[in-house]
Amino acid sequence: MATCEVCGNDYWMAFEVRTVSGDVHTFDCFECAVHKMAPICEHCQIKIVGHGVEVSGRFFCCAHCARAEEGAQGAEIRDAVGARPA
Repeated sequence: MATCEVCGNDYWMAFEVRTVSGDVHTFDCFECAVHKMAPICEHCQIKIVGHGVEVSGRFFCCAHCARAEEGAQGAEIRDAVGARPA
Protein backbone atom coordinates (compact mmCIF):
# COMPACT_ATOMS: atom_id res chain seq x y z
CA MET A 1 0.00 0.00 0.00
CA ALA A 2 1.03 3.61 -0.49
CA THR A 3 0.16 6.80 1.36
CA CYS A 4 -1.40 9.78 -0.40
CA GLU A 5 0.81 12.84 -0.01
CA VAL A 6 -2.22 15.16 0.21
CA CYS A 7 -4.67 13.47 2.59
CA GLY A 8 -2.46 10.81 4.19
CA ASN A 9 -4.79 7.93 3.29
CA ASP A 10 -2.99 4.57 3.09
CA TYR A 11 -4.72 2.94 0.12
CA TRP A 12 -4.04 -0.23 -1.86
CA MET A 13 -5.09 1.45 -5.14
CA ALA A 14 -2.89 4.54 -4.75
CA PHE A 15 -1.10 5.66 -7.90
CA GLU A 16 1.99 7.63 -8.84
CA VAL A 17 2.30 10.66 -11.08
CA ARG A 18 5.73 11.30 -12.58
CA THR A 19 6.51 14.78 -13.83
CA VAL A 20 8.76 15.85 -16.68
CA SER A 21 11.29 17.10 -14.12
CA GLY A 22 11.48 13.63 -12.56
CA ASP A 23 9.43 14.29 -9.43
CA VAL A 24 7.19 11.42 -8.29
CA HIS A 25 3.93 12.07 -6.41
CA THR A 26 1.64 9.50 -4.79
CA PHE A 27 -2.14 10.00 -4.55
CA ASP A 28 -5.13 7.90 -3.53
CA CYS A 29 -7.58 9.67 -5.89
CA PHE A 30 -7.73 12.16 -8.74
CA GLU A 31 -9.19 14.79 -6.42
CA CYS A 32 -5.98 14.83 -4.37
CA ALA A 33 -3.84 14.82 -7.53
CA VAL A 34 -5.72 17.84 -8.90
CA HIS A 35 -5.50 19.62 -5.56
CA LYS A 36 -1.72 19.23 -5.51
CA MET A 37 -0.74 19.50 -9.17
CA ALA A 38 -3.27 21.49 -11.21
CA PRO A 39 -2.15 24.97 -12.22
CA ILE A 40 -4.17 27.94 -10.96
CA CYS A 41 -5.84 30.44 -13.31
CA GLU A 42 -3.99 33.75 -13.05
CA HIS A 43 -7.26 35.68 -13.37
CA CYS A 44 -9.95 33.91 -11.32
CA GLN A 45 -7.68 31.70 -9.19
CA ILE A 46 -9.51 28.38 -9.80
CA LYS A 47 -7.69 25.10 -10.45
CA ILE A 48 -7.32 24.43 -14.17
CA VAL A 49 -8.56 20.88 -14.65
CA GLY A 50 -9.22 20.98 -18.40
CA HIS A 51 -7.03 22.23 -21.22
CA GLY A 52 -7.09 25.88 -20.25
CA VAL A 53 -5.14 28.40 -22.32
CA GLU A 54 -1.61 29.75 -22.15
CA VAL A 55 -0.77 33.28 -23.23
CA SER A 56 2.73 34.70 -22.90
CA GLY A 57 3.70 31.94 -20.45
CA ARG A 58 0.70 32.61 -18.18
CA PHE A 59 -2.05 30.03 -17.59
CA PHE A 60 -5.78 30.70 -17.61
CA CYS A 61 -8.80 28.42 -17.23
CA CYS A 62 -10.56 29.87 -20.28
CA ALA A 63 -10.40 32.47 -23.04
CA HIS A 64 -12.50 34.91 -21.03
CA CYS A 65 -9.88 35.03 -18.27
CA ALA A 66 -7.04 35.29 -20.79
CA ARG A 67 -8.76 38.22 -22.51
CA ALA A 68 -9.29 39.95 -19.16
CA GLU A 69 -5.57 39.83 -18.33
CA GLU A 70 -3.59 39.71 -21.56
CA GLY A 71 -4.22 42.76 -23.79
CA ALA A 72 -3.78 42.23 -27.53
CA GLN A 73 -2.66 38.58 -27.41
CA GLY A 74 -5.43 37.65 -25.00
CA ALA A 75 -8.00 39.36 -27.23
CA GLU A 76 -7.30 36.77 -29.93
CA ILE A 77 -7.90 33.72 -27.70
CA ARG A 78 -11.15 31.80 -28.25
CA ASP A 79 -12.70 28.82 -26.46
CA ALA A 80 -13.29 26.73 -29.57
CA VAL A 81 -11.58 23.73 -31.10
CA GLY A 82 -9.39 24.80 -33.99
CA ALA A 83 -9.48 28.52 -33.12
CA ARG A 84 -5.99 29.99 -32.98
CA PRO A 85 -4.62 33.49 -32.59
CA ALA A 86 -3.65 35.11 -35.90
